[in-house]
Amino acid sequence: MKLLEDDIQGNRNDIRPVLIVLHQESSTPGRVGNALRLLGHPLDIRRPRFGDPLPETLDDHAGAVIFGGPMSANDPDDFVRQEIEWISVALKEDRPFLGICLGAQMLAVQLGARVAPHPQGRAQIGYYPIRPTAAGHAICAHWPDHVYHWHCEGFELPAGSELLAEGSDFPVEAFRAGHSFGLQFHPDVTTAMMHRWTTRGHARMTLPGARPRADHFSFRALHDVAERAWLKQFLDNWLARMPMAVATETTLRQAAE
Repeated sequence: MKLLEDDIQGNRNDIRPVLIVLHQESSTPGRVGNALRLLGHPLDIRRPRFGDPLPETLDDHAGAVIFGGPMSANDPDDFVRQEIEWISVALKEDRPFLGICLGAQMLAVQLGARVAPHPQGRAQIGYYPIRPTAAGHAICAHWPDHVYHWHCEGFELPAGSELLAEGSDFPVEAFRAGHSFGLQFHPDVTTAMMHRWTTRGHARMTLPGARPRADHFSFRALHDVAERAWLKQFLDNWLARMPMAVATETTLRQAAE
């Protein structure tokens, strides 16, 4: 156990940059970027959609995050196919990878799962409840009751991966495959981003299942503190590449306190 703890401490002292993949000129890494900077990591921001290359290896990075966007993981665009294929680098090297919304759907496709709209055309735009599994609690002891979403497509649980949290309309909310994680929800969204999204994307709030704009802000007042605390714990564990056994012992110790 001492060797594992030394390994984890070494990873916590890793201050290499985190690769950040964004999909629009105006996109930012939001709260995830802020949290990573507070952990001491510079951000290497790239936009393959506009010609930025992706590295052949993650040797020079502490991890990588692919964020969301209005496109689909099923789109035929070259940059979409390029990013899905590139995820194999993180998987092959067993390096920390995080996909958020579109990024999670890209990870699912890379792992052989299907991405598709809800069969009744429902969307998740706003805050919705999630249910962490036992495996999810082993990664993070305390999950928020509700998390922020902005999507019309979901995905199956990839074969060989582990379900961390589930929902109702879209069953897979979070999963892991080794040190790669997919989150269907958006812990990256700041209040400023929420104002921007609900203004520019107001038409999305007319979709079946979507929340009205006022609910986005009233629910944020109720659930944002818990989601922010969860994100900090998750990112710290994710970048430390915490072995599951150690994460489980930590969870049990916290639960006993």
